[in-house]
Amino acid sequence: MNKLIECLDRQFAQLHSSSRESIPTVSPDLLYRKPPSGSGFPHSFGEHILRSAATVEQTFGGITANLWDDPFEWTLPETLSTPEKVVGYLVEVEVTRRHGFELFKGDDDLLKDILAPAGETRLLPLLLDTLVRAVHYQGRAFATLDIVRGRSSEVRGRQSVKADRDNEELITKL
Repeated sequence: MNKLIECLDRQFAQLHSSSRESIPTVSPDLLYRKPPSGSGFPHSFGEHILRSAATVEQTFGGITANLWDDPFEWTLPETLSTPEKVVGYLVEVEVTRRHGFELFKGDDDLLKDILAPAGETRLLPLLLDTLVRAVHYQGRAFATLDIVRGRSSEVRGRQSVKADRDNEELITKL
């Protein structure tokens, strides 16, 4: 049984789904609007969503094709300037991620070491770190969107608490 793989796959799929579903709810003029200075959020909703996806792309590009480059250059707001282009990028990242998960044949694979730019690393901690960083960027995206819309983050805060519980559950299972 591949409980770890299934659990991680489900968490990454949920991350993708939440990001993808959020894009159509954002008007093009809000996609890259930066919050007011002093808000503690120097980047826009769109920039945070792209960083979340780029984090996943970098890890799974490394796992599947040994391409560990930071996708920064092709994930600039100037390149992905519309909601449709952002969704297209998210779909590409999800395809890469799924391909990566297809390579895992059993939970024991997650205990293997691979050669990453920083040196040898075990797959499981790499995937967990990637997930935590990507979820962090996504959370910042949602908070930023609330700020530029002038909404309270109370509802989003309740969703964040649920996400925190889900992440705790994941770590407990691991």
